[in-house]
Amino acid sequence: MMLENSSLRFFTALLVLLQSGLYITNAQIQDSRPNFVLMMVDDLGIGDVGCYGNHTIRTPNIDRLAADGVKLTQHLAAAPLCTPSRTAFMTGRYALRAGLGSTGRVQVILFLAGSGGLPPNETTFAKLLQKQGYTTGIVGKWHLGVNCESRNDHCHHPNNHGFDFFYGLPFTLFKDCKPGAGKGVLVDVQEMLWQTSALLALAILTLLAVRAAGLLRISWTLMAFLAVLSLLSFMVWFVIFELLQTWNCIIMRNSEVVEQPMKLETLNARLMREAEQFVERHRDGPFLLFLSLAHVHTPLFVSEGFAGTSKHGLYGDNVEEADWMVGRMVETIERLGLSEKTLMYFTSDHGGHIEDGPNGGWNGIYRGGKAMGGWEGGIRVPGIFRWPGRLIPGKEVEEPTSLMDVFPTVVKLAGGALPENRILDGHDLMPLLEGKTNRSEHEFMFHYCGIYLNAVRWHPPHSDSVFKVHFFTPNFSPAGAVGCYDINICLCYRDYVTYHSPPLVFDLSRDPSESRPLSPDTEPRFAEVLERVERAVTEHRRTLTPVEKQLTWANVLWKPWLQPCCGTFPFCSCEETNRTPAGPQ
Repeated sequence: MMLENSSLRFFTALLVLLQSGLYITNAQIQDSRPNFVLMMVDDLGIGDVGCYGNHTIRTPNIDRLAADGVKLTQHLAAAPLCTPSRTAFMTGRYALRAGLGSTGRVQVILFLAGSGGLPPNETTFAKLLQKQGYTTGIVGKWHLGVNCESRNDHCHHPNNHGFDFFYGLPFTLFKDCKPGAGKGVLVDVQEMLWQTSALLALAILTLLAVRAAGLLRISWTLMAFLAVLSLLSFMVWFVIFELLQTWNCIIMRNSEVVEQPMKLETLNARLMREAEQFVERHRDGPFLLFLSLAHVHTPLFVSEGFAGTSKHGLYGDNVEEADWMVGRMVETIERLGLSEKTLMYFTSDHGGHIEDGPNGGWNGIYRGGKAMGGWEGGIRVPGIFRWPGRLIPGKEVEEPTSLMDVFPTVVKLAGGALPENRILDGHDLMPLLEGKTNRSEHEFMFHYCGIYLNAVRWHPPHSDSVFKVHFFTPNFSPAGAVGCYDINICLCYRDYVTYHSPPLVFDLSRDPSESRPLSPDTEPRFAEVLERVERAVTEHRRTLTPVEKQLTWANVLWKPWLQPCCGTFPFCSCEETNRTPAGPQ
């Protein structure tokens, strides 16, 4: 009996020990998972940053981030415009897989009260991290839609896409958001509506005068019909476009509208306050924060303490304020003792908007810019990862990488499983970042302009070459310009592009500015490049499946029943209380 009792006590003690060991092991696994702070600037050119070659705009905080971490020199957006690029970033997939590639003029979401957006059935990295016990938040710009069928269904809202917390702009900055900055949405349509209304009103007055003079017998029915048409044109113009600041330029906290229209003067300070407070609330982790800055998209605005401080006017002031915001975020992580437990990432959603002249970004040596399809200036962006104790400081990676790679990278580090029910186009970056491999998994990358395949990048195995094949290019205007200055932004269809037969071929390893097209006489592999790219395109297109197009006119136009509103529609007006004073602290 004593032997049995001793055996029982022994096995009980062993079981307790094993359970304790298992608990400790699980706890260690949980503790090893990093926090994530992902920082994205809007419309920033790669040439605007000091560590990427700018010697006059001061970006000490971004430069320090690169010195303390890993800098990617061939980091690429999956699209040269906000909405499709951010879709690819969030999902790890090309935007047309989610229906967010454009077919014509409408290239991004134009109205907050449109019904298009990131479909609810898409899987974001935030959704997968929620399943791993992470608290997830986004502070700043969204621009992937809000509602589908009713004002409060929030089908496209960040809270429905894996983010526990949202504070910021559900839309984006357009010129309409800043009084006196001009118009930014369908300007020609606005002019047509106003002119139609004015001409009809003039016609009515003329007919009244003719009738009064007895020169002609004018039907009152015709007069009434013209008056209704004039009134309708005026009302559409006034309600939709003249009130656009109220409809599009708002701030939300989760599903609640807290300011309409938003006040830009203190916007950045409020974004920083919310980002810092999110980290402080969840310092015990694990957490993911996506800090999506409103800068440096036009209209340019600057907080107190930054105006006139740079050598590049208002645009330079904006870049330097964005750099200050990055520095504040790094300081917060360091102050809370989270540096070695936090992977920080910095990028831009695409290249700078060069048609904006001094108010737009600089893309360095790279050709083209925002909205220019596959030209390098519109898609090559800064890419910096910092994780003290894990990543080698000062390391540079020259291999092709993508914003889509963030998805599998953070999901794997969080201990999650990548979805098996959909194609992913991104790859885990940790082997490259840690130096465990010197080769990118991206042998091919596909550069879209809307739904149209504009160019293909090929990094042949066992070769340093990076070939890029352009099937078409945007038509620049006026003649001799490098940009679409006549229409302010390039388009991807019909007469706005020129198709090339054979396609234009460049070797970016020797010609990163894409200034010297190759030919069979100058490149021995010319025929091989075209043949291999053609096969890759065929294989890639087999992976595409039909989905509902989100950027059709029917989906993007303003629908009053979908308009977020902080009062009784259409009387939408409110101002956030306890607004943080602006400026550096």
